[in-house]
Amino acid sequence: MSFRNVIMESKGIEVKCGYNLRSRSQSHSDAIAQDSLVMLDDQSCWAGMPSELLRDVLMRIEASEDSWPGRRHVVACAGVCRSWREIMKDIVKSPQVSGQLTFPISLKQPGPRDSLLQCYIKRNRSNQTYYLFFGLNEASTDDGKFLLSARKCRRATYTDFNISLNCNDVSRGSGTYIGKLRSNFLGTKFIVYDAHLPVNGAKFTKSRSTRLISLKQVSPRPTGNYPIAHVSYDMNVMGARGPRIMQCVMDAIPVSVVEPGGAAATETQFLHSRIGTSPSFPFKRSKPTRNNRTSVPLASQNEGTLVLRNKSPRWHEQLQCWCLNFNGRVTVASVKNFQLVASPENGVSEQAQENVILQFGKVGKDVFTMDYRYPISAFEAFAICLSCFDTKIACE
Repeated sequence: MSFRNVIMESKGIEVKCGYNLRSRSQSHSDAIAQDSLVMLDDQSCWAGMPSELLRDVLMRIEASEDSWPGRRHVVACAGVCRSWREIMKDIVKSPQVSGQLTFPISLKQPGPRDSLLQCYIKRNRSNQTYYLFFGLNEASTDDGKFLLSARKCRRATYTDFNISLNCNDVSRGSGTYIGKLRSNFLGTKFIVYDAHLPVNGAKFTKSRSTRLISLKQVSPRPTGNYPIAHVSYDMNVMGARGPRIMQCVMDAIPVSVVEPGGAAATETQFLHSRIGTSPSFPFKRSKPTRNNRTSVPLASQNEGTLVLRNKSPRWHEQLQCWCLNFNGRVTVASVKNFQLVASPENGVSEQAQENVILQFGKVGKDVFTMDYRYPISAFEAFAICLSCFDTKIACE
């Protein structure tokens, strides 16, 4: 049996065990989480291959498949058996190094340092659902690689955006739920919650910034979620002309990571889940206890947290509009368009303040680009961008 046949067999099993995703691209490449969880019996003949030979072959496969959908072969190899999976986990580098999104945990790891990872968000107005894709080409009929989905849930005094690895099930009770975004009544302040305890043990505290949201402003506080970031928009009750002014405080990221030599914490697995220990779908949420919420100090208790602000646009006299250079990634003028950079209050260098960490903009009626880089992850970037879709009573 050839190596390619092994990959094809693995992919065949994935189709049987998948979520029956409905779009063309999702049926073609499936969700990242679905791809990585199909594992064959450890006692199969492929588990006994010489480790040196196996590692060499798997390294060649990983190097040859540098984009989706071809990169699904890398994920298929990780699903052959446990020994193959461990080798592939060791070979495949994090997005910070490789610039690739391969396994589900890649969505919680920082993006590349030297370039922006280009993604797209598609909005479904009928059911208030948002889908994040990697590698989508606006001119292509292919949706690209599905990454995350979110659904807007309105409440009397706040709005939730539940974020999931599954495009069909975004409920909090789902095993694919990984976090949420919650807004206050005015839609001016948001909290990003992670369903799994961050690697640095970030917890919710009030910072020195006056724009941070407090527990009283977003109530009730949900259980089983860990606040990792805050997003705030300046109020514009006088209706002044100009773009929105926004700020993001990344509670789980110290400011030192954006300086030369700085390093952001990188998750290697979903905590409080059974990934790698069971063939069934992981990411099961466990109810947090008081101990595991406070066992590790918050980054801001040792040093300042990273604060991001939107880059100020320039007024174009000929076009009579506010303009930002998106390098061709944004084609439609919108109040939602923004670029986030490190805030001067971080005390970072001028060069660090010029590096765009996240940019978001409109390219179609319900299509938006989302490009992000180190030190934030795809999950954090997606949650921040979702804040643009909430109704803002006092910002327009």
